[in-house]
Amino acid sequence: MDIKSQKKDVLSALGLGKLNSGTYYGIWAETHGRESIASISPIDGEETAEITLASDDDYEKVVSAAEESFLKWRDIPAPKRGSIIREIGEELRRNKSNLGRLLSIEVGKTLTEGEGEIQEMIDVADLAVGLSRQLYGLEIASERSRHRMIEQYVPIGPIGVITSFNFPASVWSWNALIAAVCGDVVVWKPSSKAPLTAAAITKVAERVIKRLKSPEIFFLAAGEGKKTGNMMAKDRRLPLISFTGSVPTGKRIAEGVAGRLGRSILELGGNNAAVVSDRCDLKLAAKGVSFGALATAGQRCTSTRRLILHEKVYEQFMDRIKDIYRRAKIGNPLENSVLVGPLIDKDAVAKFRNAIEEARKQGGKTIFGGTEAEISGFEGGNYVVPAIVEASPDMDIVRKETFAPILYVFKYRNLEEAIRIHNSVPQGLSSSIFSNDLKEVEEFTSARGSDCGIVNVNTATAGAEIGGAFGGEKETGGGRESGSDAWKAYMKRQTVTINYGNDIPLSQDVSFPV
Repeated sequence: MDIKSQKKDVLSALGLGKLNSGTYYGIWAETHGRESIASISPIDGEETAEITLASDDDYEKVVSAAEESFLKWRDIPAPKRGSIIREIGEELRRNKSNLGRLLSIEVGKTLTEGEGEIQEMIDVADLAVGLSRQLYGLEIASERSRHRMIEQYVPIGPIGVITSFNFPASVWSWNALIAAVCGDVVVWKPSSKAPLTAAAITKVAERVIKRLKSPEIFFLAAGEGKKTGNMMAKDRRLPLISFTGSVPTGKRIAEGVAGRLGRSILELGGNNAAVVSDRCDLKLAAKGVSFGALATAGQRCTSTRRLILHEKVYEQFMDRIKDIYRRAKIGNPLENSVLVGPLIDKDAVAKFRNAIEEARKQGGKTIFGGTEAEISGFEGGNYVVPAIVEASPDMDIVRKETFAPILYVFKYRNLEEAIRIHNSVPQGLSSSIFSNDLKEVEEFTSARGSDCGIVNVNTATAGAEIGGAFGGEKETGGGRESGSDAWKAYMKRQTVTINYGNDIPLSQDVSFPV
């Protein structure tokens, strides 16, 4: 089946058409006479469908509806909220294949990655269901007679979620499904490069919510990034904004939220490195490094962008990596044999070319790839040959995140030098060491080692599991989402003191004689 037919079929299966509403507040806003944007598939450079943008009036309706619905949703017991999220997870299961295919068409992921991202949403739904019965607080010993102190968590309100194109589904679920069982409702502003996926997911949730006669939980406002994003950042009705995207945009969002003393969760850039020791399984390391560098065509925030390689195994390891790169098929990601799909748009291709040229000017040497790729039948697509560049860790371009498949390679002599190189960039998301030496592993995972929020041993920088809290340090933003106790960000912490005596004794033996 050709790609045009696949686009048509998947849109129909998910209840989408050639023109779709980008605003949902319990009903879908009309599409007639509204400004719209086209979803352009990076596979062929052709339009898949259009979606209308939320106007200022639409945005107001969305947030007002979210405020009203929150007052109802928060009163539903958490385990019952969890049962509704469970049903949404089941509906996602039923639509996994079509949602995964739409995602692949819209952002260029391979089919296995597209379906994998929908599976991640399903897994998060399962996690949220369990969490709905485990929103624990604490009991604290009081120093005053006949007093009891407890610490509890209560819903915070409508929250805003702003997602990026590279994970247009799963990142929403990390926030939205967890926040929902906490008692919050969610206003979603998706990336303008992936609005159809957001509309399709909202329709999936809508079917369940309408069938169960639940209060509305999930709201959609597909708008221009800078305009709608800034409105959300400054909107006091949204006590928390979760933003995923670039460092410059994240700083702007953070300033807007901080200006009203709101909360923000920031998942920003990554400049992730893998350290490959001379004391590792080289075959395992080569697979881990290549997956980290090539998956999603290097467009993951956790993509491996720097390879810190021990000088003793440099030549042997590079032979392995180059062989993997030579065998990696580039092309239409809807074909099962393809490993590397397209970049998201022409601008991304230009940034790929410019970064390689800048690396050359700064003394780097491209030893593999680095060119655009012509794919027969898909000449309008955004394909490149992944690059490997021998570089110096003090080059300016190496310190920047280029959202493309460029792997910078450095040599090191000892672990102290490797850690210094690793920690020398402004970003701090994901890291990895490949070593079978216990001392090296312990050093890298200690406070003296990796300065990232995610530290991996003998596995790739990419591919985090949902059970752990996801997020990074330094310019990555410091936010945490998904597993562990990340749920606490979506709630208010309250210390409650209950006096069941007949007097009011004061703490710290303070006397108040009246």
